[in-house]
Amino acid sequence: MAFPAKQPQPFHQRPIAALKGVGPSIAAKLEKLGLRTAFDLLLHLPLRWQDRTRITPIGALVVGDSCVVQGEVLHSEITIRKRRMLLVQISDGTGMRLMLRYFRFSKAQQDNLPRGKVVRVFGEVRRSAVGFEMIHPEVRSISEDKPLALEASLTPVYPATEGLSQNKLRSLIEGLLVELRQKPALLHDPLPATARQQAPACSLVEALLNLHQPPPDVSQRPLLAGETQWQQRLAFDELLAHALSMQQRRAMAHSQQGVALARVSTQRQQFLAGLGFTLTSAQQKVAATIEDDLTRPQPAMRLVQGDVGSGKTVVAALAALQAIANGEQALLMAPTELLAEQHAANFNKWLAPLGVEPVLLRGRSKKAEREAAYAAPMVVGTHALFQADMAFKNPAVVIVDEQHRFGVHQRLALRDKREDGRLPHQIIMTATPIPRTLAMTGYADLDYSVIDELPPGRQPIKTVVMANERRLELAERIGAACAAGEQAYWVCTLVEESDALQAEAAEDAASWLAEQLPDVRVGLVHGRLKPEQKELVMQAFKAAELDLLVATTVVEVGVDVPNASLMIIENAERLGLAQLHQLRGRVGRGSRQSHCVLTYQAPLSENAKTRLNTMRDTTDGFAIAEADLKIRGPGEVMGTKQSGEMNYKVADLERDRHWLPVVKDLALELLNQEPAAATILVERWMGAKTQYADVG
Repeated sequence: MAFPAKQPQPFHQRPIAALKGVGPSIAAKLEKLGLRTAFDLLLHLPLRWQDRTRITPIGALVVGDSCVVQGEVLHSEITIRKRRMLLVQISDGTGMRLMLRYFRFSKAQQDNLPRGKVVRVFGEVRRSAVGFEMIHPEVRSISEDKPLALEASLTPVYPATEGLSQNKLRSLIEGLLVELRQKPALLHDPLPATARQQAPACSLVEALLNLHQPPPDVSQRPLLAGETQWQQRLAFDELLAHALSMQQRRAMAHSQQGVALARVSTQRQQFLAGLGFTLTSAQQKVAATIEDDLTRPQPAMRLVQGDVGSGKTVVAALAALQAIANGEQALLMAPTELLAEQHAANFNKWLAPLGVEPVLLRGRSKKAEREAAYAAPMVVGTHALFQADMAFKNPAVVIVDEQHRFGVHQRLALRDKREDGRLPHQIIMTATPIPRTLAMTGYADLDYSVIDELPPGRQPIKTVVMANERRLELAERIGAACAAGEQAYWVCTLVEESDALQAEAAEDAASWLAEQLPDVRVGLVHGRLKPEQKELVMQAFKAAELDLLVATTVVEVGVDVPNASLMIIENAERLGLAQLHQLRGRVGRGSRQSHCVLTYQAPLSENAKTRLNTMRDTTDGFAIAEADLKIRGPGEVMGTKQSGEMNYKVADLERDRHWLPVVKDLALELLNQEPAAATILVERWMGAKTQYADVG
C-alpha cells in the first residue's frame, strides 16, 4: 500500500531549526537576527547587492565600485614598509595594471599566485600611488579545463552576526529559493483578486525571488531605496497584516463586556462651575465624545492627543467624575512620581468640592496606603497601580498619561483589575504629538481624539539657538527677566543616565548661576532628591518664592507655572525633538510672551542641526512629530523599539505611507469577506506578535 508523500510545511510554520544545514549553533545565531521561521529567513532581505555578473576591464574601473576583474599575475612579492604585506600585480592585456594588497595572508596564498597564473578577483576599487588597487579581494583561479561561469544574478549581501558568514546565509536562503521555484504553493498568495488590483503588480513569490537574486540589468538605485515593485509588494503585505492585526484587536476589545456609566449632568455642571475658567471648544468636543463612550456597555479605548498646555487633564477629570458619580472607581496612571503628584493635586482641587479626595499611590507607598486605595473612588499613581499584588474593587475608568512611556503590557495590565471580570474603559492621554502616519498604525486599535486648540490668550513661544560660549550673556538675560517679575527654568542635560552625574551637573549650574545673579532666588531639583524635597522646591517655585529653577529633565512633564516665561535648555543637542518640545512647553502657559533658548556645544551632527532648527522654526507639535519620525524612525518615536510592535521587516512608514489608507480599508474588507486570507497574512507576518491581540 502506497502512502501519500508527506507535504512540506508552509514557510511561515516551518521552524528555522528544521532547515537543512541548520544545527543548534546556527539556529541560535539566526535567532539573534530575529529569524525563527523559514519565512523570516526569506524576509531577511539584502542590505545591498554586488554585481558579479560581468567582467570589468581594468581600464574601465571606477574608484568605489565593487566589481569582477580577470587578469594574469605579472608579479608577486612580500614587502615590509610600515607593515608586512603581500602585493600582487595583475594585467588583463589592456595595458593597465591592478594591484592586489593583502595585510593578512599565508604562505599558501602567495604560492597560489605565481607569475603567469590567470585569476578572477572581486573587490572594491581604490586609488593608490601607483594606480588602481583592491585590498583583500576574493580570488579564484582560472584554468582552461575548468572554465568559471559568472553569476547569473546580482549577489546579495545580508545583515549578519558574529559566526554567521555571508556564504552560510546565501546557502540557506538559496535552498529556500530553489524550493520556492519548484513549489510556489508553499507561499501561496492569500490576496483575493480584488485586493491584488490595489497591490503592486507582482506576486509574492516573484518579489522574493527577484529581491534575493535580482537580474543583472536592474538599476541598483531603486533597489537600495526600497522603491521597486518587489519591495513595495512585500511592504504592502506587511502593512496590511499589521492593519488586520490591529482591527482584530479592536474587534476583540469591543466584543468584551464593559461598564456602562450613566451621564451625570448635575455633578458635571457643578464641576465645570467650580473650575474658574471655561473649557475651549476643542475640550468640550472631546469631553462630550468621551461621555458618550462611557455610556456604552463595551469598554472604550480612546487616545486623547493634545499639545502641551491644551488642557487634557481637565477632560480626563470629567471622565473620572462620570465613573465616581456612578459609584465606580477611576484610576490615573502617570509615568513619574512628580507627574502623579501634580495630577493628584489638580484632581483634589477640582473634585474636593464635590466630596471626592483622590488617593496618591507611589512605588514606596506603605501597606496601609495600598489597602486604602483598594476601594477609594479616585486613585492616582505611578507603575505601582499595575503591580500584580495591587488590587482594586471596581475600576470603571482607567486613564493612562503619556502612553509612550509605558510598555503595552503595563498599560493593558490595568484592564484586569475589576473583580467582576468586566473591563474598564481606557483613556490614553499624550502631549507627545503623534504623526498621522503612526496614529493610523500604532494606535489603529484605538478611537482617536485631538484637542487642537490652546486656551485663549496663549502666545507662541519664541525660540532661539545659541552656542554654550554665550552663557554669561544668558545669565544677564535671566537676571533682567527675574527683575521684571518673571520666572525662569535652567535645564541641565547629560548623555549619561546616572542620577548622580545629572544631579552633580545641576548643582554646579545652580552654584554658578547663584554666584552670577546674587539678587535672584535660585532653586534646584534633580532625580536624587527625595520626593518630598522635590515637592517643596516645586511648590516654592509655583508660589513665586523662587525666581529661577535649575533642574534636570525631571521638569519635562507635570510642572505648571503660568508665571514662568523663560526656558534655557543647556546642551539641547543631546535631547530628542519630543523631549525638547515637552520641556519648552513648561513655559508659555500664561498670557505673557515666553522665550526658549537652546544652547549647544559645537561641533553638531547633521541630525542635531536638524533638531535644533526644527525647534527654532516651529512650535507646531505635529510638524515637530513628523520631523522626529524622519530622524528617529517609528519604533523610537512610539517607544516600542524594544517591544517589537513597530519593528517592520520590510515596510518603512515614511517611504510607504501612501499605502496606509489603502490597507486600512482593505483590512476591514478582508476581515468581513475573506477571513481565511486575513488569518494567513497575520500569521505569516506578525507571528508571535499576534499575542497582543489577546490583551489589547
